[in-house]
Amino acid sequence: MSDVIKLPKLKTRQEAAAYLGVSVFTLNSWASTGRIKLPFYKVGRRTMYKESDLLAFLEANKQQTQPTGGDAA
Repeated sequence: MSDVIKLPKLKTRQEAAAYLGVSVFTLNSWASTGRIKLPFYKVGRRTMYKESDLLAFLEANKQQTQPTGGDAA
């Protein structure tokens, strides 16, 4: 019986940018400065992102809205 390794779904930088709603330039900047911690993989000359990492990034940066107005006492 052979062992089959299931590889994660990888997205190109263009696909990752579209998934996150940011520009490719923004992802380039995040990767080069390290200011935003978003894991990526180099495959030859290509930069690839795991979809699960992109989703985890979105979840980690989720903001809750605060109620405004009303009867604040």
